[in-house]
Order: sequence, then structure tokens, then C-alpha cells
Amino acid sequence: MERYYKERFEARSRLDEKIVPLVKINQILQEMRDELRAQIPSAMETRILLMDPDAKKYTRPLQCILYDRPVNCLSCKRSRPVIKKALEKRRMVVVPESDPIERKDGVMVRVGPEAAVPAFLGDDVLLVVSVVGKPGTRFTPKDFFLIEDFAKTALNVVLRAKKHWEMTEEKVRISKMLSDISPFVPQSVLKLAEKDPALLGQEKEKKDVSVLFLDIEGYTELSAKLPEQEVNQIVENLFSSFVDPIHRSQGDINETAGDGLMIIFKEDDMKTNAVNSIKAAFDIHQQNLASNRELPSHIDPLKVNMGIHCGTALVGMTRFKGSIDTRMTFTASGNVTNLAARLAANAKGGDILIAEETKALIDGLWPVFDRGSTVLKGIEKPVHIYSLLRNG
Repeated sequence: MERYYKERFEARSRLDEKIVPLVKINQILQEMRDELRAQIPSAMETRILLMDPDAKKYTRPLQCILYDRPVNCLSCKRSRPVIKKALEKRRMVVVPESDPIERKDGVMVRVGPEAAVPAFLGDDVLLVVSVVGKPGTRFTPKDFFLIEDFAKTALNVVLRAKKHWEMTEEKVRISKMLSDISPFVPQSVLKLAEKDPALLGQEKEKKDVSVLFLDIEGYTELSAKLPEQEVNQIVENLFSSFVDPIHRSQGDINETAGDGLMIIFKEDDMKTNAVNSIKAAFDIHQQNLASNRELPSHIDPLKVNMGIHCGTALVGMTRFKGSIDTRMTFTASGNVTNLAARLAANAKGGDILIAEETKALIDGLWPVFDRGSTVLKGIEKPVHIYSLLRNG
């Protein structure tokens, strides 16, 4: 039988071009699903159903496109007869005509043939790739090869994502252990100590930096309405979702203060630091919106306000000496830090504010929106402010 090597190679090459630049597993799986649907002309819908019990910890289910509104594919498709049969036989199963799909509004969606390919790790099923054909169509032999190829690729993607999650869990465990034994030493200082203890004694130096401050709008009102433990959990979950975006953009989380974070970008030249801080701000903004969708119905959406400023600052170790302990942190001090903090305090409704210096560094890279001049607390002259969000 012809095995369509050329067509399969070209399909895989197109898929690689799309998924290699992506980081998040959900984006990769979505691209895979869309590409498989494009490769099979008779496909009405393609699905990648994650059957791994741990899947919800490292990804989100894809949404079924046959409904009038978003519906979790896993919740409505894992009970399909073809899926059950494929899992039972542990191989591809194809039926020439499948049962209609009933939408939540009662409408029956007529479908044609249906194919399902399970992917296993040992005896454990991790996922099922399923394709639903249009009524009156048939799958070709080439389609079957493509579905199996995509199932193998999806399995590798999921295995990598799961491994990354397991490694992250281990890092969190180690981090908590270090926190238990070093309650007065921030992680940034521990990293310096692990690299070279002599660095802890270095004097501060002038460096080009970008400083990002963020805080949660309405934190005081939230604390007054909800139990302290629930508020702490909400804030912890929200800030935890910011960690990866910050690190991806070379940011260093310097200080936490209840409802706020200070992040320093100091690894490169002034313009690169500015670009990295803006990228991190946009990522944080998107994570904030995503986290709001997960909040219980009794909690209003949280708005994270941000201020960014770039310039030269004194960077290095700072020691706070008390009668019992000495606390050490790695920080940037000076006008750059002060203005970033004031911009964050002036932001409202989840806005991201910058001043002239940062605007000049990112000119042409992102649109900015003029918010006019204003007097900021502790700043002698009025500051011309710009927003990175059109509706901020």
C-alpha cells in the first residue's frame, strides 16, 4: 500500500514551522488540531482529548467547535462509542457513520465517519486524537496515516509538557524547603550565594535598568469583604501565574508587599531591558485576564495596575539590620525606582503606564496612548504619562 511519505513529510514540516516557536502546550495543541483539520478535506472537526489524570495541572482542554458556544471537548467526547472502542482495542478505530452530536441547546449536529487513535505511555493512555468527517464523506488511506502521525506528535508534545510540569513541581518543593530553612533570605540572594558567596559583599554599582511595579487595585476592599485565608490564596495564585512570564523576559522579582511586586530588568542594555519589561507587562496583563475567568462568581475581576520606568540606578545588595536578624535583598534604588512606583500608583483599571524615557526606547515597537501630564507624589516636576493600553 502506498504510504504517502511525501505528503506526510510536508504536513509534518508545516506543523513544525507552526509549533516550534510556541511555548504553551495549549497553543501547540490548538495549532495541531487546526493543521490536521486543514490536511483532511472531509474533516468536520478534529480533537485531541487528553486522558491523563494529571493533564489539568499542565494544560487546559480544547474547545469543541461543533457547538454554539465553547464546550470542553473532553467532557462531551470521551463517552463517544468510537473513543471507547479505540481505548478498548488500543488502536485506531474507524466507523463509516457516527451518531449525531447533541448540542446543549438541543440541536442535533449530523456527522459522517469518525476515527479515533489512542496514544499510550506504557499501559497508560495519555490522549486520543479523533477526527469527525462531514456527512456523506469517507476518509482516505492517506487520512489514516496523517491521523496516526499527528497522534504520535501530540504524544511527544504532552510528554514534554508533563515532564516540564514535574520539574517545576520539584523546583517548588525545593524552593519551599529553602524558604523553611532561610525565612529571612529572599531567593535572589540565595541564588547569589549559591553562585559565589563573595558576591554578597559587593558594593552597589550603576546599571541601566527597567523597573516594573505592579499592584492589585481594590486590594483593601477585597480584604475587607473576604476571609484573610481566601484573599491570600487568590493573590498567591495570581502572582504565581506571573512568575513564568517575568522570568521569560529576564526579569528578577525583587520585592513582594501583600498586593504588589517590584521587578527589575537589568541583564542587558537600556533598550533591551525596556523591551523585556514591556513584554513582561503585556504577559502579566493577559495572565490577569485569564485568572479573572477562573475566579468564583462572588469575587469581582481583579485589576493589576503597572508602572514601568527606565534609566540608570544603583543596583546591588541591600541589608536591613535588626536587633535579632539581618535581612538581605537585591534591589535597584534611585529616581528610576521611585517614578516606576508612582506610575503604578497612578494607574487605574488595570492600566500600564510609562513616561517619556521608556516611550523613546520602544518607539515604533508598540503603540502608546497619550494620557497627558500630571503631578506625581514625591516627583518635583509634572510627568508626561503614556499608556500601553488603548482603553486603560
